[in-house]
Amino acid sequence: MRIDVKNKVASETAKSIYAAYPTLWDRFGERGFMHTEKDNHHHLDHLETAFSLNDEKVFIDYTIWLETVLTSRNVETALIIDNFERLQKILPGNIEKDEEVFMMRCLTKAIAVLSPS
Repeated sequence: MRIDVKNKVASETAKSIYAAYPTLWDRFGERGFMHTEKDNHHHLDHLETAFSLNDEKVFIDYTIWLETVLTSRNVETALIIDNFERLQKILPGNIEKDEEVFMMRCLTKAIAVLSPS
């Protein structure tokens, strides 16, 4: 994924989250917004690594670790799920088709792992 595309996707996703949840500004402020954008870069990096290795488990393991870290910082699992769903809406058409198919599958599986049974 080109860096300009990654920057665009991370920025759009963070803006979309903060627009949908304006209380995040009160809870986490500008610093939280910057972390959300940075976190989306990490999500995309891990999706890229999983794709390059053709191993969905790489992203699933990252997702499990991510939930542990973020929930310890008072970020609800529902927000992680919401973030991944937003990535599913923003990624299509911005990356190569084979990458897109793989990453969408990873995100779907990660959402299933995070979703309550």
